[in-house]
Formats: sequence, C-alpha cells, structure tokens
Amino acid sequence: MSSARSSKKVCVVGGGMAGLAAARELRREGLDVTVLEQRGGVGGQWLYDAATDAGDPLGMAGVHSSVYASLRLNSPRESMGFSDFPYIREFCDVFGLMDAVRLNTTVTRVAMSPPRRDGSLRWAVRSRRDGEAETEEVFDAVVVATGHYSQPRLPTIDGMDRWRRKQLHSHSYRVPDSFAGEIVVIVGCSVSGAELSLELRRVAKEVHLSAKSTGKTITSAMSSILARYDNLHLRPQVEHLCEDGTVVFDDGSFVVADAVIYCTGYNYYFPFLDTDGKVTVDDNRVGPLYEHVFPPELAPSLSFVGIPAKVVLPLFIEVQARWVAQVLSGRRTLPSPEEMVRAVEEHNRGMEAAGLPKRRTHDMFLDLERCDEYGERICGFPRMEQWKKEIFLSSISYMVDDIESFRDGYHDSDLVRDALRRHGWTPVAPRPQEEDDDADK
Repeated sequence: MSSARSSKKVCVVGGGMAGLAAARELRREGLDVTVLEQRGGVGGQWLYDAATDAGDPLGMAGVHSSVYASLRLNSPRESMGFSDFPYIREFCDVFGLMDAVRLNTTVTRVAMSPPRRDGSLRWAVRSRRDGEAETEEVFDAVVVATGHYSQPRLPTIDGMDRWRRKQLHSHSYRVPDSFAGEIVVIVGCSVSGAELSLELRRVAKEVHLSAKSTGKTITSAMSSILARYDNLHLRPQVEHLCEDGTVVFDDGSFVVADAVIYCTGYNYYFPFLDTDGKVTVDDNRVGPLYEHVFPPELAPSLSFVGIPAKVVLPLFIEVQARWVAQVLSGRRTLPSPEEMVRAVEEHNRGMEAAGLPKRRTHDMFLDLERCDEYGERICGFPRMEQWKKEIFLSSISYMVDDIESFRDGYHDSDLVRDALRRHGWTPVAPRPQEEDDDADK
C-alpha cells in the first residue's frame, strides 16, 4: 500500500446505507475515512424516529427519517442485502466501521479549500457536534451520501397557505391514531399514497385518494380495493383548498376534510454544499454528474453515492461506493472533464428525446439489466444472480396485482430453495416442535 494512498483523508457525509457502503469500500482501498452522521446512530432512513417535524406542519426541516411505524419492505429480503453480507443492521459492526463514525455531528458547510501544490483540490468541512462549538477540518476528498428521502417535495395548490386544518407531508406521518374518525385527503397515488390510504381507511371516517390521472394511475388491483371498502374513494387532482376545510377537485366535486396528506415525493437537498455553482439542483436534476456520481469540474475529490432512484438497494450504492473508492485510490481513472461533460449532456438529451421530465434524470426505472451493465462498466462489479432478479421482479408483479397483501404470501419458496441448493446449502426439514414455534411468531 502506497503512503500517498493511505494518507489521503476522505470525509463521508452521512451514516446511512450509502455512507456505510462508502466507508467500507474506501477502507478496503487503504484510505483514511471519517464518517459524519447527524443522528445518534447509523442507518439513515432505516433508523426509525417516532418524532415528527412538529415545528413545521409540512415537515420541511428537523427529522431526517421518513419511515412510518408500520412500514414493510416491498422487496424480498433475499435481494435486499449487500453483495457479500445480507444484514444491513449488523453491517457496520461486522466490518468494524464504527471507529470511523462520529455520531451527533451535523455538517454545516463543505467548500473548496486552497489546493495542494500539485493543484489537487481539497475541501474544508465544517461540522458541529451536539453541545459543542463548530469546528473545521480539511479533507482530500468528500463523498456526499445523505440520501434523498428527507426533504419533502410539495405540490403547488391554490389555498395551501390559507388552509387552517391539519396538513402534512408523508415524511411526517408515523401512526394512524390521530386521524381516527376524520375525513382525510391523500394527494398522490404512488406506492406511499396507496399504502397510507389502506392503513388510514381502518381508522378514518373517509379517505379520499387524489391522483393526477386516475385512468393511468389506478391498477386493476387498486380498483378492486376501492370497490371493496366503502370509506375509500378515488378522486381527481386537487384544484384548490378553502379556509373552511373544503377540498375542491378538478372535476368540481369537493369534500370537507379534516386533514390533507401529501404523498408527493422528495427533493434532492444539499444545504451544506458550496461549490460556487459547479453543482446545482434543477427540478431534481443534480448536475452535472458523470454517471450520477462525479461532477466533472470537481472530480474525483467530490462525489455522490446514492443519487439514483428506482434501483435495487443496497446493492446499487455498493457499486457506486466501490467505484469512488477505486478512483480515489488511483486504481481506476476517469475520463477528462470535457468527456464527462459530453457524456452528461448526451444522457440528458436522451432523456428529453424520450419525453421524460427533468426530475426523472436519475431514475433507473428498476431496469436490472441496465444496473448490471452500469456496475460492470464502471468498476467491474459482478452481475446480480439470476435467481435474485427473478425473485425481485416477481415481488413487483405481486405488488401490482395485490398491493394490500402481497407481502403476506410466500410465493417464491421454491425459487429461494433451489437457488440455495445451487450454492451448496441443503435444507433440513424442521422438527414438529419447530413448526409449532414458527406458527406462533
């Protein structure tokens, strides 16, 4: 290991899945890693926090996690691990990463510092630990791994600022209790909107699910659910809100509601990052980013892990983390800044030609072959096992067919069993007592 490699100091902002994956890969390459995490534990979104953004009814600041109490994975656990380690919870301990993590430490500013004599960039990172004064350190590189499910993306609806009843983003939703007996309007009919409507219909008087385009959005499974429950109703887009609690929809219909919940997605948000305009966020396009990771003018000293959406996690962020680590260690090289800019522009033109809005720039659309090709190309990452692809895609199919109870049926037991056998594991039938124990769980 060269002294230049081992002496390179890298700051990772965020101790969630992306930050921990980055920390492990950077250490594997012999780099000196410091992870700064604002909360009292690692895990990012998966570190459940019962608190909500009480200071702001729309949840624009404060609590990081968007996880609600009843949330369950919508992908099978067999495909939801790192490539060589299945459990996210123990990942940090097993790989000895905690000694690199500073908890309760909020990053307040990341900005370019005077470069080294050889012209390489450095970064001044200011942070503040709870109860302590702000400090500043200089690093050779910064990896931004803060996720993108914490800053609510809100619609623009006439009357939102005058609404006097309860309104919140799904980011601030935790449990259904406070909506008991109420009339609730849910804005947004993607996965979170559908799931919250199904949970709330059990306690609320009425739930009105508002969708931009009811014809395109509602699946046959959702249609059957709407027909099954008398207090669950499909509505068109909200046209405006009234101070007296009336919610008016595009077709002229209306309800008098007690609460409005916005299930309208999230924005990329890096309030601490100062790049003199070299990296911007424009309608959720973070850029320019070469391969969704490196800003051409600032690479490789600044990188982002975990920007793409609609990918298999945490496997995809492990791919990006490995590439960043290999580039920073000198094991791989990047194209010239000009070539990287051209590649970004070509990607954006392709998106526009396909009629995709700017906010979808970083979507991978759950295209598993495309994700495999991405990993192979940038860092030689092995392709996802075929059986994992099959079980992942089948879970998506089951969700489309039955969003209410698709998690409760184990449709893929044979697929998993056959895959494990191919890897040398022989299943043993449980004793009768074990079967009884499992039935009670």
